[in-house]
Amino acid sequence: MNRLGEETSPYLLQHRNNPVDWYPWSEEAFQRARDLDQPVFLSIGYATCHWCHVMEHESFEDEAVASLLNDSFISIKVDREERPDIDQVYMTVCQLMGGSCGWPLTVIMTPSRKPFFVATYIPKSSRFGRVGMVELLPRISALWRDERERVEESAGQITSALRSIDESVTGPRTLDSAWLKLAFEQFAERYDSEHGGFGASPKFPAPHNLLFLLRYAHRTGDARALEMVAHTLRSMRSGGIFDQIGFGFHRYSTDGEWRLPHFEKMLYDQALHIMAYTEAYLATGDHFFADVAREVADYVLRDMTAPAGGFYSAEDADSEGVEGKFYVWTVDEVVDVLSADLADLVIETYGLEPAGNFLDEATRELTGENVLHGSLDESGDGADRADRLDAARALLFAHREQRERPLLDDKVLTDWNGLMIAALSKLGSAVGDDRYVVAAKRAASFVSDTLYDDRGHLQHRYRDGVAGIDGHLTDYACMIWGLIELYQATYEPGPLGSAISLAEQMIERFWDDTNSGFFMTPVDGEELVARLKDLDDGALPSGNAIALLCFLRLSRLTADARFEEFAARLLAAVAPRVRRYPSGYAGMLIGLEFIEGGATEVVVAGSAESPDVREMIGELRRRYLPNTVSLCVGTDWDDLQRIAPFAGSFQSAPAGALAYVCRDHVCAAPSASAAEMVAELQAQREDLIKPKRSVAPDG
Repeated sequence: MNRLGEETSPYLLQHRNNPVDWYPWSEEAFQRARDLDQPVFLSIGYATCHWCHVMEHESFEDEAVASLLNDSFISIKVDREERPDIDQVYMTVCQLMGGSCGWPLTVIMTPSRKPFFVATYIPKSSRFGRVGMVELLPRISALWRDERERVEESAGQITSALRSIDESVTGPRTLDSAWLKLAFEQFAERYDSEHGGFGASPKFPAPHNLLFLLRYAHRTGDARALEMVAHTLRSMRSGGIFDQIGFGFHRYSTDGEWRLPHFEKMLYDQALHIMAYTEAYLATGDHFFADVAREVADYVLRDMTAPAGGFYSAEDADSEGVEGKFYVWTVDEVVDVLSADLADLVIETYGLEPAGNFLDEATRELTGENVLHGSLDESGDGADRADRLDAARALLFAHREQRERPLLDDKVLTDWNGLMIAALSKLGSAVGDDRYVVAAKRAASFVSDTLYDDRGHLQHRYRDGVAGIDGHLTDYACMIWGLIELYQATYEPGPLGSAISLAEQMIERFWDDTNSGFFMTPVDGEELVARLKDLDDGALPSGNAIALLCFLRLSRLTADARFEEFAARLLAAVAPRVRRYPSGYAGMLIGLEFIEGGATEVVVAGSAESPDVREMIGELRRRYLPNTVSLCVGTDWDDLQRIAPFAGSFQSAPAGALAYVCRDHVCAAPSASAAEMVAELQAQREDLIKPKRSVAPDG
């Protein structure tokens, strides 16, 4: 066992028996590199990464490759999910150097942490124009020995470019609705009208893009945006990217039709899908979308929830060393498990073929196995067919549970838990199911009880009873998001107070006083080769995008102008980037939609037990109001008054409730009934989508 045997990360523990003399990321490793005057070989991946497994089996378990590494390099393993700050730095290097970026990420650097070589997956031996480890490592060792000055110069240039990257984009610092329109048009250009989604293959769901389009449709009344969202969500649910037997979404589709997935399941994907389907339900009233959101949430509660209430990180793509083995079926298996009529129904509905429909990702050859996918039943002949499919699914699920399961990455990450708390709170509120809100509350309590250090700062990771790693920007931003949604689902002041406390801490520890925006790492955190900001959307909205929307919402919930001021400075700082390619910053544009969409506050004043209050809250929860925040005055009033003192000016009726609807800092006359409140909200909506003078982006 090498040094990784004492680590907590499931990914690092996977490599503890490699013959490579791995170090975890540590000062000890870099001091050893300085002492021996050797370059550092850094490998970054994560526990459920298929090609990380391939590279391990092919190279890191190989004695010849291990010998080359051990003789001439100090080798370090990093779990990108535990250390997204390290991953961000060196992934940015990969992007600067114009490579194809992803995981595993391979970086070779000086003992002072300055990179001079970067790649992704590297085979053991050279093939198909890709240099192999056994050829590459001796070349780099010779380069380090014989041409040190050139290596150091190159590393210095790369590091200088890295350190200046956040300020390298300049331009006007303003954004308005014209940029929202341009983003929509860019999405429309890439939209796949046949299969849904955007672009060709591979297809990544990126649900935050759909959340933006839903808001755009709400503000403008543009039916095309809503249709893009609805068609994409329906296509994904019917595709192989959705686990038709056990539910939940796989990571992405390797083809353009959502049929052939990359099989890993990530917690953050499930959270964002729940949000997108829930909001689509609220925007359309179509219960199909609510049903899918429930399916995904039920999968998470069944398979990805720890006994104490936190949520696990991921499930692997591989089992028994084979990608997708847990999920695929032969026709013979289905026939063996089901009765003849149910087998025929499943084979027909889900597109099973005797020769298989599953292509191996590496060889692109049929394996004889099938991924279940198929058209949704829109015929309306439906109830009996749906019941029979449910019965077949239950039998197949029970049979599948006997297989060897993929690895469960059972670490609990604060940021991803914050996303799931937000998603379950939103879903439970929208469909009126307390199970989901209770699960969100348990997870929030778990974070509160286990993931704060003795200074009151968030920690990033919990596993096996141990919390650790100083929290990053995304931990703070995502937890604030989750706590805001939990407050909106319960109107219990505690989560709102915690969100405000985290926001204040985030300003103190992460804010850039010079150029505005939030750094990924705290001011008192570990010093890396560069301190960067999380500005670009990826699989998730960026940390700064989440912070923007949270600060805008907190400013309306508390009437504290500081939050709005920081949001304005943040949006101005990122504007030059957004203007280059707006649709690449959907997360930021969700915040801009909040501003342009006429942000609304609704204060419901009255006893929580009052039928009028319950009716008003019910109306707020079942309507699509993406740019609205609401408070309920009268429940735990003393606690709420400390958090949002302004709410004390809103009085309830002597024998009932009053609702105050305020938009752009102006309040309408109080509504004495739910019907009056809804009428006022509708009037504001109609005013919002009135035709306005067409504008084009400046510049």
